[in-house]
Formats: sequence, structure tokens, C-alpha cells
Amino acid sequence: MWARQDAVRRAYVREMFGRVAPRYDLLNGVLSLQLHHYWRRRVVRMLRLAPDSRVLDLCTGTGDLAIELARMLGPAGEVVALDFCEPMLRMGREKARRRGLNHTVWLHADALQLPLAPDQFDAATMAFGLRNLIDKPAAFREIHRVLKPGGKVAVLELTRPQRAPMRWLYDLYALQILPRIGKRLSHADDAYLYLPMSIQHYEDRATIAEYMQQAGFTQVCYRDLTFGVVCVHIGVKP
Repeated sequence: MWARQDAVRRAYVREMFGRVAPRYDLLNGVLSLQLHHYWRRRVVRMLRLAPDSRVLDLCTGTGDLAIELARMLGPAGEVVALDFCEPMLRMGREKARRRGLNHTVWLHADALQLPLAPDQFDAATMAFGLRNLIDKPAAFREIHRVLKPGGKVAVLELTRPQRAPMRWLYDLYALQILPRIGKRLSHADDAYLYLPMSIQHYEDRATIAEYMQQAGFTQVCYRDLTFGVVCVHIGVKP
């Protein structure tokens, strides 16, 4: 029964993101007040990557983090951008092509079943995708498997601020205002109801850190950005 429910949820998430793909970038900018670009740049800086690094960007969506990584690394590096929603990947490929970022590979695959050999990447990233994954511990085990020893993982995710009154303001925005704006701009009634609910049910920061440690990561830490609206988790494969 659980396997069937998981399959139904995965199919729903894939189909939902496929529907909103044409307006996804517009909505990201409006609903984050354009802060999502700043958050991604912070993640890239936190990793302190060498120019020849090979990086895996999971749940890449329309590829904004993969593109930021590729821009920072330059042609000496390589970015593999992976997502299970083909319409989102198509948009990412086109954005990378327009920017001349030919050292980015676009891969249609599931983050929970990576079609990749072990010990390949210097770093792995994920932005705003972890809360959509059914089995988060399994995702971290897969990331650990494909990283080289010494490789880093950085996960950027929307979270609820930990302290009042910011938490109250955030809940008002996420539960009341965001769904209305999202519905108006995306023409998808359910997509931006799903978003605040997925944030409300996302595990707390310490639990995500524990998943990472259980997967084998060390030096696990996390940092809130913008008053706790988002959080970055970082770990290292020994």
C-alpha cells in the first residue's frame, strides 16, 4: 500500500511541476522577492569549489543553481544537472545554451535512483527540492555514494523561521498570500497550495542534519539565511 501511495505522490509532483514549468522562473522571482538568486549564490560561495570541480545539481528544476555553478566554475569544470521533470529540464537546457554554458550536462533521472557510478563528484547541490522527495534519508545515501571522498553536499531549502514574530509573518505570507499570487500567475490551482503545505510539513533543521549524519556525512552544519526563510545544510563525505 505504501509503495502505491509513494508512486502516486511522485507522479503528482512530476505532473504538477511540468504544468508550472513555463511560468516557474517568473513565479520564483515574484514569490521570493528576487531573493532566490542571492540564496543560490551564497550556496556556491559556501562550497569553495576549485575551478576544475565536477558538481552534481539534483532536483535542478529550470537549472538556476546549475547555471550559477557553471558560470562560477568556467569551462575547466563540469556540472551535471539532474531532474525527473522533463519540461523543467528543457527550460534549463535552453537557458544554459543562451548563456554559452556548454560544460553543463542535463540528465533526466530520479534523485532517489541515480544512474551514476560511485565516487564521481567533488560536490553535490540541491535547491528547493529536498522537501519534495519521498525518502530524504535515501536521497542523502545516494548523494554520499556518488561523491568522491572529501566531496561536499549543500542543500538549500525553504523553511519556517524559528522565532516569532518572523514565524507569524512568514506563515501569514505562505498560507494566505502566496497561494493567491501563485494561482493567479500560474493558472494552476493546486501547485501553490502544495508549496506552503510542503514547507509546513518539512522536517526541522536538526532532523535533516541527522539524516545526513546517518548517511555517512561528517562536519554537518546548517545556516539560516534571510531571517530563517531558507536554510543551507552542508556536509562532507569522509
